[in-house]
Amino acid sequence: MEEIRIESACPQDAAELLAIYAPYVRDTVITFEYDVPSQAEFETRIRTTLQKYPYLKAVRGDEILGYAYASPLGHRAAYAWSAETSIYVRRDVHGQGIGKRLYAALEDGLRERGITNAYACITFPNPESITFHEHEGYTLAGHFHRCGYKFSRWLDVVWMEKFL
Repeated sequence: MEEIRIESACPQDAAELLAIYAPYVRDTVITFEYDVPSQAEFETRIRTTLQKYPYLKAVRGDEILGYAYASPLGHRAAYAWSAETSIYVRRDVHGQGIGKRLYAALEDGLRERGITNAYACITFPNPESITFHEHEGYTLAGHFHRCGYKFSRWLDVVWMEKFL
């Protein structure tokens, strides 16, 4: 089996990344997005993210297995040293250490950019994601009740944090 590489994503990867993300939108409450974005919208999101933050992909051969990126925690100037992290791994390759490698590289990229705090917003309950983040050194920072609504039900989120 070929080695997994972590590389910077680019707007040209949008179709493959969107193929990973779309099932999360359509079938889960992991993302609060209701509609799958267009490829053009996804290209714009990647391009915008790369202006300040890392946007990474895990690749084996020519195949993208997952991706991770960071985004602003808030829009006021004082938030400049904090970032929200996001990760999506293709469902058929969960449990292979891809997320761990993506997060390690993402955190390195954040440190290089002077980011000191990383935050993850996780739909609750989601024991797999919470356990993953705990293993990566994140701790619970807060629990927000009934703050999202998808698939005809109210959803909680938890925020986890890691000081880089």
